[in-house]
Amino acid sequence: MKLISFLNKDNSERAGIIVDNRVYDIAKSSALLSLEIPSDMLEILRMESDGMNKCRELEKAITDGKVSDFEEDSSISPLAPVPHPTSCRDAYAFRQHVATARRNRGLEMIPEFDQFPVFYFTNHNSIIGPGELVVEEDHLHKLDFELEVAIVIGKRGKNISEGDADNYIAGYTIMNDFSARLLQMEEMKLNLGPAKGKDFATSIGPWLVTPDELVERKIDTSFGAKYDLRMIARHNGELISDGNLKDMNFTFAEIIERVSYGVEIFPGDVIGSGTVGTGCYLELNGTRILEAKAKGDAYHPIWLKEDDTIELDVACLGKLSHTIVRAKIDRSILAKKKMNESVTA
Repeated sequence: MKLISFLNKDNSERAGIIVDNRVYDIAKSSALLSLEIPSDMLEILRMESDGMNKCRELEKAITDGKVSDFEEDSSISPLAPVPHPTSCRDAYAFRQHVATARRNRGLEMIPEFDQFPVFYFTNHNSIIGPGELVVEEDHLHKLDFELEVAIVIGKRGKNISEGDADNYIAGYTIMNDFSARLLQMEEMKLNLGPAKGKDFATSIGPWLVTPDELVERKIDTSFGAKYDLRMIARHNGELISDGNLKDMNFTFAEIIERVSYGVEIFPGDVIGSGTVGTGCYLELNGTRILEAKAKGDAYHPIWLKEDDTIELDVACLGKLSHTIVRAKIDRSILAKKKMNESVTA
């Protein structure tokens, strides 16, 4: 199944199901069949397997022609598939990205990376879907994208083994972990974070794809499932990143085992894969600077700018696109920092 959340013409948040490229309002359509499915994606996920099973019943009824009233594209605005997740974690599962980014900073690869999957919490109240990304002035200082895939948890659990962990995944979606690199680099000198460099926006979408849709791309391993899904990014239409989800060095099952150790996970929790190799400008710029330096050339780093578009495209998961918009009011914290420095100098 493909599940989506959207604003309808009355500006109400609704959960939908996509069948033959048409969006059907789940609550409205299910009422015709006495299935009693909620209108909110998080509430559907909280029903766990019962919610997913009812959605599958609805999907079959639509395919069989028992429901015909779909939403016109012009009357809906897509949201994040889970607009209000219960939490959002982001992992660090692609060794290529980590090793390259460290090399570009003159650092050796740390052996601890291969010992266990790590993650951090980001702001689950700043989850957005496709469309405009409105940022403050400070976010435009080295604004970066991060090409990732995320899972959404569909079942409550604790101390979950990697052998059972894939059963806790409700679906997969694209993630863009937007990053204000200047803010991030400044605050992480204090060995705490990332925080302000990350908490302003994390995008997921355009929809949630259930695991049964990806069976033909599945790669079974001793540590859980992987998927052969090409991941690319385009900046203003130009291809800038090209990777594959199968290159994760830790599976989502391993990540869930780590995440759930000693704590409960809940339906609606979002967990990102981390950045695929070549999947952000922090990595790309660093590599190009080293290459240019070796040739005696200069290289000017590229970052996302106002009015730019960034599109992430993952096989079977769709396309997640944003246009960068500067906030109308300047609330610069960097300017305040510089002013404080001049006062104390």
